Amino acid sequence: MHGVGAEGAREAFRTFSLPDFIPVPEQIDPDPEFRTVAFPNPEEGHSALGLAEKTAERHGATLILANDPDADRLAVAERSDPSTREWDILTGNEIGALLGWWLFKNYRDSHPHFNGKNVYMLASTVSSKFLQRMASVEGFQFEETLTGFKWMGNRAHELLQQGHEVLFAFEEAIGYMCGCRVLDKDGISAAAVMAEFAGWLAGQGKNFRQQLDELYARYGRFESEVSYFVCHSQDTFTQLFNGIRSRDDGNYPKTCGPYVVDSIIDLTVGYDSSSSPPDFKPFLPVDPNSQLIKFILDDMTCECTLRTSGTEPKIKYYIEISSKIGETVSKEELTKKLRKVAEAVVSEFLQPERWGLEARPTQ
Repeated sequence: MHGVGAEGAREAFRTFSLPDFIPVPEQIDPDPEFRTVAFPNPEEGHSALGLAEKTAERHGATLILANDPDADRLAVAERSDPSTREWDILTGNEIGALLGWWLFKNYRDSHPHFNGKNVYMLASTVSSKFLQRMASVEGFQFEETLTGFKWMGNRAHELLQQGHEVLFAFEEAIGYMCGCRVLDKDGISAAAVMAEFAGWLAGQGKNFRQQLDELYARYGRFESEVSYFVCHSQDTFTQLFNGIRSRDDGNYPKTCGPYVVDSIIDLTVGYDSSSSPPDFKPFLPVDPNSQLIKFILDDMTCECTLRTSGTEPKIKYYIEISSKIGETVSKEELTKKLRKVAEAVVSEFLQPERWGLEARPTQ
């Protein structure tokens, strides 16, 4: 996307013995003005991927892989029915689930008697807990870290020094570390791995969405919503979060709309009501200079995290709902509940009208 990834991606495809990809001519070369997009971030969805979608349609392609300008992130979109112009843009959490499963499958195929105590996957604390669920079923280890690949890369390095293997790490903001050749997010290797995975699925007459449905049938369905509000006042951020901490008679909230708050983790002040033994100390590092509160809602089936961005004037919210293993819940049912939770979080915790928060621009 007007950045530096093209040559690295071509070389990665050659290394993986993949056919050449179809470039988007208007965006394949570096352009510091980013003339074809309002914001050169493939996370922005159709507004950023519009030219890629048109190029794919002209060539009859059904898969889009998009790196951001510095090529450390990867977005993925697919069209399951070539007769339509509907593009399904996968979320960062969905891509993380797919890559994690694919890397584990290939590892297990080549190590049928692997020792699960020595095999790890990592994810940031605001990302999906799908890999945690998969680890509990398949017998490998999962750890979460603070947001940012400096935490995951350093933890991966520590695990490698201890003689463990780290197959994968990811954050929901479309950042992926496939293997340990690069201890950081890398959109180039992730693109090659996803292209290889897409070819394997195509050989079975499947696409990524169908594969996700199979994974959800085995491990439980996961649906998430990630969004943000814009605010340019640090004082407002502080007042908003302190208001949440003292909402119910000077204490943390006990409910969020109709949903019961089961536990709370506050990595700004260093509080964890779910810690065991109950010393109320979180296992993740505490940072008094950034705001982050996590709520576990509704009998452990919903997790909501509120945090301020370290690089942009944003307050972000991350909500994930999951079904239990063996529980039959449709995507529509879970998404409907997710929307209700998100509405409650915004109206009761964030209160954008009260604090003058600007809504995320529509795509």
